[in-house]
Amino acid sequence: MAIYRRILLVVDLTGNSPALARRAQALAESLGAELELLHVVEFVPVEPMGETLMPAVQIEQETLQHARARLTALVADLGLAGVPCHVESGNVKSEIVRVAQKRKADLIVLGSRERHGLSILINMTEDTVLHAAPCDVLALRITRS
Repeated sequence: MAIYRRILLVVDLTGNSPALARRAQALAESLGAELELLHVVEFVPVEPMGETLMPAVQIEQETLQHARARLTALVADLGLAGVPCHVESGNVKSEIVRVAQKRKADLIVLGSRERHGLSILINMTEDTVLHAAPCDVLALRITRS
């Protein structure tokens, strides 16, 4: 019996994503688990009660399409054809937990940045996900390049 059957890898599509994906891929292969990728786009309204709703909706759709294209390219570059990919919009922390529940993930893998000084007081994504997740969470250290 495998410890983990479905691993949900959360990527932010920055330069660190390929390295995180390779590590998660190796983990999934060693455990005989399925790997799925998730990217969450969080929209912050520039003008919350402004009159520019239509352009904002169009920009959101374009941003989601761009994120899907970048995630597809990442999967292709890593040779992960056929791996399920999800691009969601909303609060990053909430969407990670929601997708993990929906996809019945056994393990969430995400990147974790080193914090110093006052930044240790900020509630980072990995902290919130760790406490709200329906499964285990593995935070992989992102090294400075």
